[in-house]
Amino acid sequence: MRKCLQHITLLLCMTMIAPAITNAQEKVEASIGADIVSGYIWRGQDLGNVSIQPSLGISYKGFSFSAWGSAGISNLAGGKEQPKELDLTLGYTIGGFNAGITDYWSSGGPSYLKYSAHNTVHVFEASLGYDFGVAAINWYTNFAGDDYKANGNRAYSSYVEINAPFKLGGLDFAASLGATPFQSSAVYGETSGFSVIDISLEASKDIKITESFSIPMFAKITMNPQTEGTYFVFGVSF
Repeated sequence: MRKCLQHITLLLCMTMIAPAITNAQEKVEASIGADIVSGYIWRGQDLGNVSIQPSLGISYKGFSFSAWGSAGISNLAGGKEQPKELDLTLGYTIGGFNAGITDYWSSGGPSYLKYSAHNTVHVFEASLGYDFGVAAINWYTNFAGDDYKANGNRAYSSYVEINAPFKLGGLDFAASLGATPFQSSAVYGETSGFSVIDISLEASKDIKITESFSIPMFAKITMNPQTEGTYFVFGVSF
């Protein structure tokens, strides 16, 4: 993993000095938004019921920093409170290439500021990807935090996803296929090797409310062959 991070750093340095950087965004841009979803499904994993998921981001010359969260509107089965989540991501994009580091945190364990070996719910992930236009491929690997095998060794749980957008019948579609390339921790259901854990099809459309205001809506079907789980989620974005 140390070599992987060195490669990420080298790639970032090379792209920073590339001539294409002259075409990068020249001013700071910020964004804020929120989704309301009928269920929280992430990489084939069922993480909660009806939720509100706010986001806040800022970007400049290809670099970005964003915060994303999730809070359950309804409780889980048995009246158990749904965990809250806060994810922070530092990323860089140039052309079709992207790289990033994300800190995932969810409630239900040690506090946010609590971090020590085997006593934290933070998970740190590095990612690399490229968007070819007709399809995009992204690779994610956990390199620190709460990501261990049953024997106590670090798992370096990873996830690779291929995503292909297309249009059909007036809707924007995206088909995706995600898998764990090798053994993972409970983050992905403790897979023992290569396992396809996410086969998804999403459709989205902006619903026009007035001449100047529309609401993006989406519906997504997900199947996880590993757990035999199948999910259908509807969401609205603001």
